[in-house]
Amino acid sequence: MTNPNKIGAADSPFRPAGSPASVPPGFILASSALVLCFGWPLFQLARFAVGSQMYSHIVLIPLISAWLVWQRRAALPAPSAPNRQLAVVFFAAGLAVLAGYAVMAFPTSTLARDDGLALTTLSFLVLFAGVCAWFLGRETLRAVCFPLAFLLFMIPMPVFFVGWIESALQQGSAAVANAFFTLAGTTVFAQGLTFQFSTITIQIAPECSGIHSSLALLMTSVLAGYFFLRTPGRRTILTLAVLPLALLRNGFRVFVLGELCVHIGPEMIDSYIHHHGGPIFFILSLIPFFLLLVLLIKSERKKGRAGAPLAWPGAES
Repeated sequence: MTNPNKIGAADSPFRPAGSPASVPPGFILASSALVLCFGWPLFQLARFAVGSQMYSHIVLIPLISAWLVWQRRAALPAPSAPNRQLAVVFFAAGLAVLAGYAVMAFPTSTLARDDGLALTTLSFLVLFAGVCAWFLGRETLRAVCFPLAFLLFMIPMPVFFVGWIESALQQGSAAVANAFFTLAGTTVFAQGLTFQFSTITIQIAPECSGIHSSLALLMTSVLAGYFFLRTPGRRTILTLAVLPLALLRNGFRVFVLGELCVHIGPEMIDSYIHHHGGPIFFILSLIPFFLLLVLLIKSERKKGRAGAPLAWPGAES
């Protein structure tokens, strides 16, 4: 006779501690089929990313997302009913994006390569989200929400959006650089993106906008917020801080280059610090970034001691 007070492992709403969650076979089959259907666009995306300075990170995004899920595999909730209604919404949205791409790309394509890849990648990711919602339980889907959302960094930005961001970064960097020159007492005639010194004239070009390093800093802030901060408000503050930090970094870089040209010689415009100094200034921008992160972590700990304990990222799932 069995003990009625004992519950079998199959009937338990919780998995044994430390045991990894099982992946539904249907999810593996549907995901594999989706990857095969988008095989050519995904190959084009990977080849584009490898040859691009700004989008070289794209090939790493799926690996990072997969690792984020893997390192929490033992903490994933027990199987639950999937959200089929949400899946249908994702499927409809993904097919709509794909249809929009087909209308714009065929039969005579005037669509830029970046824009075409952005549409096909967005369609793939939305359809993949639909597969997740169809096969994974609601609680599991909520637990892996961040790794799924992080996949959005795979999408190349549309051409018009890149131009808009570059212009905004150029204008902002010029304003910050002008402020640095004023504080340093350097004689310069500033007009828009142009700085005219006694021996040389410097102009902030689109390729000097720092959009690539700003994108890298944005991804760093999103990941740091996920791992080290617990409240949405503080994570948002850390992410929004990327913009002023990017402007300060670019403005300081223009200021340093201008000062070198004034005090050493105009030939510094062709120096290493101009053409290859981006990583140096990116590392410098990480100093105030991590100081802000430490302040936000300390404020959370102080609040946690004063009130209710705060949950670790994903623990609310």
